[in-house]
Amino acid sequence: MTPSIPHQVGHYIVTPFTGPADCGRFAASVSVRRGKHDRVFRFVPVFRSAAEATRYALGQARQLVAQNQLG
Repeated sequence: MTPSIPHQVGHYIVTPFTGPADCGRFAASVSVRRGKHDRVFRFVPVFRSAAEATRYALGQARQLVAQNQLG
């Protein structure tokens, strides 16, 4: 997986990752960090480009933060 530029989302640092999927498309995941700990989420959909995968991962992380779903 290749990391993208980290983004500040509220009190969290969000770093989207992309990598090749088995089918020749791109997989998406994201690290959501606060302090010394982070959570990594891997997503099921695959995308035609790394840019699409990055946008999806970043959008999902923003939703998690906005909905206070990180506990």
